[in-house]
Amino acid sequence: MAVDAMGGDLGPSEVVEAVKLALAADASLAPIVVVGDQAVLDPLLAAAGLKGHAKVSVVHASEVITMEDKPLKALKTKKDSSMVRAIELVKSGQASVTISSGNTGALMAGSTLKLRMMDGVDRPALAAVIPRAEGHFILIDAGANPEAKPEHLMHNAILGANYAKVILGVKNPRVGLITIGTEEGKGNALITETHEHLKKITSVINYVGPIEGFQVFRNTVDVVVCDGFVGNTLLKTWESLAKFITSMLKEELKANPLRMGGAILAKGAFNSLKRRMNPDEYGGAPLLGVRGNVMKAHGSSNRHAWANAIKAAGKIIKHDLYHHIEADVASANTLTQAPTTEVSSN
Repeated sequence: MAVDAMGGDLGPSEVVEAVKLALAADASLAPIVVVGDQAVLDPLLAAAGLKGHAKVSVVHASEVITMEDKPLKALKTKKDSSMVRAIELVKSGQASVTISSGNTGALMAGSTLKLRMMDGVDRPALAAVIPRAEGHFILIDAGANPEAKPEHLMHNAILGANYAKVILGVKNPRVGLITIGTEEGKGNALITETHEHLKKITSVINYVGPIEGFQVFRNTVDVVVCDGFVGNTLLKTWESLAKFITSMLKEELKANPLRMGGAILAKGAFNSLKRRMNPDEYGGAPLLGVRGNVMKAHGSSNRHAWANAIKAAGKIIKHDLYHHIEADVASANTLTQAPTTEVSSN
């Protein structure tokens, strides 16, 4: 695994500590290549007890793509950046997956330009894991491709279903297409045509039909399919709402001594709720559809979020996610391109 240690908000020390946590939790993880300034990384690795570790090595990169950099310009002018070097390790086959918490636009552009798209897929998609009643669901696309065509959404459904199998452990994930009504014909032309595509590939994915917004956080589906504009709006709305509910609960529970006493008694329940709503649990979102495995960790990821992203990347490798997706995409493209057989009226 190629880990970009330099691009996140909290610096390389958190990444090094995350590598230590991940390896301690799962000794079977693939070897980890930490990419960044070796003069900075060597002392951190030594302090963490990872210097000379059999599963940890360093690839030097002299530059860093910052959050303020323009993605395409940074990719051209900072060719020795830790992000670019990490992507190139996947391209060359020296790594099976790259993980970065750096500039999202640069990571998406760099992955698309350097790795290219996998056969049969035109656009990449980000897959986010979000809590719902009785578990979690995959939201795809969470922001990579805001202007999608029906075939892009069909591919999103396949990408999301395969990722749900890996990260959620669901054998036959239920896939739903988000729209404004579940009746046939509800929604715009994009939704209508996508729905027709998805009905043709039920031998590839478990498509259960269109879903409305109020069904998203129920135990209705395991994969919510949408374009990147809708998905990113939904993701940020959920994140904002989660923070609002947490803040409101704290305010109300501190309103008087009686409530404060009740809050102490219910501390276990509140801690459990906090864990379920914590985005650090899965550490980030994979960029699916490119010719290789790419994991985008949150820019503000701490060591625990980073460690979870590394563990998720390990699952991607173990379950051979890329090749499963490629096979399903090929089957779906064949099914949707097949001519419809007309029944004779004679």
